[in-house]
Amino acid sequence: MADSITISPIEDGTRLLRWFLRHFPSMPQREFYRLCRGGQIRVNSRRCKGQEILHEGDAVRVPPTIGKYATAPVKTESGELFSLSDLEKLRQTIIHNDDDIVVFNKPAGLAVQGGSGIRKSIDKMAAALFPYAKVSLVHRLDMETSGLLVVAKTQHAAQFLAREFQNKTARKEYLALLNGDVKESHGTIDNYLLKGKVFDGPERENGTGARPHHAITEYRVLARASGMLTWVLFLPLTGRTHQLRMHSAFCLNAPIVGDDLYGRGVQMDDGLHSVLATNNLFLFAYKITFRHPTTGRMMTFRAPVPEFMKPVISLLELPLP
Repeated sequence: MADSITISPIEDGTRLLRWFLRHFPSMPQREFYRLCRGGQIRVNSRRCKGQEILHEGDAVRVPPTIGKYATAPVKTESGELFSLSDLEKLRQTIIHNDDDIVVFNKPAGLAVQGGSGIRKSIDKMAAALFPYAKVSLVHRLDMETSGLLVVAKTQHAAQFLAREFQNKTARKEYLALLNGDVKESHGTIDNYLLKGKVFDGPERENGTGARPHHAITEYRVLARASGMLTWVLFLPLTGRTHQLRMHSAFCLNAPIVGDDLYGRGVQMDDGLHSVLATNNLFLFAYKITFRHPTTGRMMTFRAPVPEFMKPVISLLELPLP
């Protein structure tokens, strides 16, 4: 007996052929079209040709004979591997969505941009979530960093938001737990970064000719704990790769907890150490403000604290801004 599968919100706008190849990736296309011609594959009880656009709530008839073609991972036309379950998990992180933008609360460990060896990334998965949109990244977060990420859905929105971030009209705020006692209660770090190194000026690096990039970060200490940890609010005025991680480690002499690249082990009692030992980076993009690309209105979004940070915030009684 054939099964009937209801199209979910994340599959809205997908062509019937692509939907079947996602669910049954080893099924030959000639077999798919043969089943369509024979009326064994139907949409809402109607015969189909294979190129129909599916919409949320549609009922797709799946003949039992093709179950042998099913497998968990899905290989998209552009070569990435992720499943419909992965897409649903990403959909559940959406904080705001309209015709121009979508705002995700990115989990730690998920790449923003695809590349060599990266199976799942927000740019490719967002394109699958919104097949009719022209999805573009307008800013980025490290894979290890959690928090707010704005993605454009039109070319106009992408160009507008890129200018917002370039002109510093858009503002991002981060919360971070640092492994060290930051003495100054607030300040501004203003220097130059290049390939994991900090420079006082823009002079080219000896031997390579590469010019360091200007990096500015404002910070404010929110709380201190045990004389070994500092809870900090960061406001980056530039967006350099690993800027906050490098400024914490090299300029404040207090690397972010969980930073295996620039950090060091946390020295403290066993109880607190067990709470912090989550293999997660304690850096969270919690707030973002920018002008909407169509309405021009200022918009501010805040994300809920990630689950791995909640026990630490509760144990240390750390304040939220």
